[in-house]
Amino acid sequence: MMSIFTCEHTVHAMCDRTPAGAALTDLILDLFRFNNRILASGDRMVAPLGLTSARWQVLGTMTAADQPQPVARLARDMGANRQNVQRIVNDLVRDGFVALTANPHHRRAPLVILTNKGKEAFDAAMRLQAPWINRLSSGLSPKDIATMRTLLLTMRERLEEESQSGQET
Repeated sequence: MMSIFTCEHTVHAMCDRTPAGAALTDLILDLFRFNNRILASGDRMVAPLGLTSARWQVLGTMTAADQPQPVARLARDMGANRQNVQRIVNDLVRDGFVALTANPHHRRAPLVILTNKGKEAFDAAMRLQAPWINRLSSGLSPKDIATMRTLLLTMRERLEEESQSGQET
């Protein structure tokens, strides 16, 4: 499969990749496709609950937090754009899955809290996720999965460091 990231499609010398750089490029392209499949599968799974993968992710981030957070903190925890998370939170508020409450630390950044409807929807989503993830992981080695996770965490940390230091190109 040809991709927009192959050397044949570049105009100038952007293809001085090391073997590791070429392998990581291929992995990233596979991750893009995998991410699209994951999101589509998640959307189908939770649609009967009134959720999307994006809504489910916000609810999950809220559930994992030890206390209610403002949208900016949720976005940071998700590694997502604040404006996108704000749009999703607005939809969740409109549909009764979350509510906004005063933030004693910042008047203009309300805290996002789960409603009973939101908690019930998230719990139902997780009950649907368990058999699905068990089928998806069937036959895979937990050790291989952990190795892949370590690689992804390392790459994410490097990207975050680059972003903070302004080294992105």
